[in-house]
Amino acid sequence: MVENLMLAFGLTLLAGLATGIGSILAFFTSTTNTKFLSLSLGFSAGVMIYVSMIEIFFKAQESLVAAMGEVPGKWMTVGGFFGGMLVIAVIDKFIPKAGNPHEVKKVEDMSKAQSAVKDADLLKMGTFTALAIAIHNFPEGIATFTAALNDPTLGIAIAAAIAIHNIPEGIAVSVPVYFATGDKKKAFKLSFLSGLSEPVGAILAYLLLMPFLNDMMFGILFAGVAGIMVFISLDELLPASRRYGEAHLSIYGVVAGMAVMALSLLLFI
Repeated sequence: MVENLMLAFGLTLLAGLATGIGSILAFFTSTTNTKFLSLSLGFSAGVMIYVSMIEIFFKAQESLVAAMGEVPGKWMTVGGFFGGMLVIAVIDKFIPKAGNPHEVKKVEDMSKAQSAVKDADLLKMGTFTALAIAIHNFPEGIATFTAALNDPTLGIAIAAAIAIHNIPEGIAVSVPVYFATGDKKKAFKLSFLSGLSEPVGAILAYLLLMPFLNDMMFGILFAGVAGIMVFISLDELLPASRRYGEAHLSIYGVVAGMAVMALSLLLFI
């Protein structure tokens, strides 16, 4: 149990800090490899959709049926699934468009910041962007931690998928913050800190939920995790993947992600 806890925290931390990779890319490359990002984001979406619908949803249903009986358990699973979607949708609703991590940014946008007028409003906007992404990443930390705690192999797959999609989010933090301040160190720092919201989510999940973790709690939580990941994939990863590159690359990435996840479930889980 202790080993699983340490692994779950470690995976959540690594997934969150992938925002720093995006920030570094924004500072040390001159162009965005859009084809690679398109394929990677599609791959991440494929992994998350497949594992949510094929593995996590049915593990949640199994736990809830055991705790509540067949009919109530299945209804509760569906309720938890759409409840997870509702949580992330509400978070998105209250994040303004300018600070929303779903708004695609490119490395090339950094050059536009060179001539930006720096004032208090721009600084406030940049800081809020980082805060918005931190809030958005919070439930992802709970999802990664919960999955890794229950099944380390499953947790590794989910952490990898979330880390991939956090890289462009790191760019999305760095570009507006640098646009606001002209300070690369500040942009990297805020990008780095926004990624820390994922391990913070894991810690709170541990402190608040672990004392009550029975079949019912686990089932509801896992159903919610499935809903969160499917919503993120449909609302964020797939649209961003198509905007970054060619539409076919996005779909190829999705299919590849599903195939790799399916293979790992057959071989390792």
